Formats: sequence, C-alpha cells, structure tokens
Amino acid sequence: MACTRLPLLVSLSALGLLAMLQVAMGASVGTRKTAEEAQETPGQIFMQDSDASNFLQKRSRRSSKSPDEVNAENRQRLWADEQRREYLEERRNEYENYAEEQRDEQEERSRETIEQWRQWHYDGLYPPYLYNRHHI
Repeated sequence: MACTRLPLLVSLSALGLLAMLQVAMGASVGTRKTAEEAQETPGQIFMQDSDASNFLQKRSRRSSKSPDEVNAENRQRLWADEQRREYLEERRNEYENYAEEQRDEQEERSRETIEQWRQWHYDGLYPPYLYNRHHI
C-alpha cells in the first residue's frame, strides 16, 4: 500500500508543477491576436515597419507643409506670443507700481525733511519760506 502511494504522490505533484508552469508561460508570453483584432484596438501604440517608413517618406525636407500644419504652427506661435506679451505686461505693471511707491516715499521723506528744516530755521520775523521769495 505504501508502494502505490509514493508513485501516486510523485505523479500528482509533477502534474501540478506542469500545470503551474504552463499557466506561468502563458502569462509571460501572452496570447496572440489575429490581424483583425490587432487593428481594431483603438489604443494601438506601435506601427508596422512598412507603415512607419511610409509615414516618414510622406514629406521630404523640401516639400511644402500642408495648410493644416501651417495653421497649427501659426496658432502655436500666436499663443506663445500672447503668453509672452501678458507676462511682460504684468512685469512692467509690477515695476511701475514699485517705482511709484518708491517715488512717493522719497517725496514724503523730502517734504518732511524740508518742513522740519523750515520750522527749525524760522525766526518768527518773516512769513514762511514759500511766501518769502523774492521775485525777479
């Protein structure tokens, strides 16, 4: 009885091992599709060699571009110009605001300094500096 169990156990384990290897090989290689199924897939990434060479030979260096290509390139160029124009306008506005704030601060400091100087040097005998100018 022990003699029949050992070969049975070995044959069952070998059969299970072969089944697992076949499943693993099928998963690694994959199933082959027919030509019709391969063409029906919408997300096809790669081309056939002949299609790729035809695609590259469609337009040589000296041939003119199609109107669609020219229009697409012009649209891209116009969009890039618009983006650049907006960016430069924004930078110019920021600089103008900064320069105006600096100018206002400088004028305020100058006005305060002049006013302090006038108050310090005013002796009470003459009207303030603005009204004490000699006209030529």
